[in-house]
Amino acid sequence: MGAAPIEQPPLSQQIRALEDELGFRLFDRRPKGVETTAAGLVFLEEARALLAGVRRASERAALVAAGFGGSLSVGFTSSAAAHGAAPLAIAAFRREFPNIHLTFEEGNASTLTQAVLRSTLDVALVRAPVTESSDVRYDRLSDEPMLVAFSSTHPLAQGAERQRGITLRALASESFIMVRRPGAPGMYANLIAACRLAGFTPRIAYEVGGMLTNLLLVASGNGVTVVPASMREILKEHVTFLPLRGAR
Repeated sequence: MGAAPIEQPPLSQQIRALEDELGFRLFDRRPKGVETTAAGLVFLEEARALLAGVRRASERAALVAAGFGGSLSVGFTSSAAAHGAAPLAIAAFRREFPNIHLTFEEGNASTLTQAVLRSTLDVALVRAPVTESSDVRYDRLSDEPMLVAFSSTHPLAQGAERQRGITLRALASESFIMVRRPGAPGMYANLIAACRLAGFTPRIAYEVGGMLTNLLLVASGNGVTVVPASMREILKEHVTFLPLRGAR
């Protein structure tokens, strides 16, 4: 059942009350009717824009409530970004949720994990967990082999090891370049433990902030390092990547 029309006297009273509140006339009264004033036309335009804004706000809020709108902040380490799963995951998310605004932040695993704990990031892609907390959920996306990275001029990069790979024990006399423990405590500690299990304590020549710097120093002949296999394309003209036998 439709709403009953407002009789002219009450409607006129409401218009006059609105004009009194605004402090200007919306209509000029003529003998044959009314004519909208210039101020009234501006007021009408703004009122329509306001109603349209309310409608858009309602639609956007409904999308957010249904999980199809809003924003999502994503962090990633430089090494995680080099993995093929990262761009595929972002592209798939964009297709599924095109109305969600994505923001991105790069950092090391430790700072990104702390940002998730503080709720300044919603999710982060890292190589390995760096802390144990019941407030953070970890989902393993994939496993991949580890590679030893040498300068392409290194003797071990030229020999038979190129085909059959190399063991950690064969690296006992090498100088290692490591991503700093505060930034990647999991990978740092795991490599130290693996070397000790192989019978030696690695000699660390440099500790750097990220894996890209890590590989840069390898390429310039300052030592060797161990990286995930998905980084094998980085500086490949200057770095030789050999399979690491007996470890992942």
